[in-house]
Amino acid sequence: MITCFIRYEIDPFKKEEFSTYARNWGQAIPRSGADLIGYFGPHEGSATTAYGVYNIESLAAYEAYRARLAADPLGAENYQFAKRERFILREDRIFLKNVSLPHAAARVVP
Repeated sequence: MITCFIRYEIDPFKKEEFSTYARNWGQAIPRSGADLIGYFGPHEGSATTAYGVYNIESLAAYEAYRARLAADPLGAENYQFAKRERFILREDRIFLKNVSLPHAAARVVP
């Protein structure tokens, strides 16, 4: 399993547009075969940094997933929405492998 981390630089005056984009991916990404962890938008600190994070089986599975995502009606519309509204200023993608597994159980603090 690999995890895709997408770092976005977004227009700070178009955070709502990014939120709409993120909610759309919340439907289209799982439907297309990736395990979506979530999209994260600005809250405190930077007003321009956002992330999308999902798991995928392999880089080969990623290629097939991207084709399904582009063919998905909501996925295709979401790509066009981002292009039309221009709220994404920059997008960087990296694939990482979780090397800290297995994790211990969380300790319950009274």
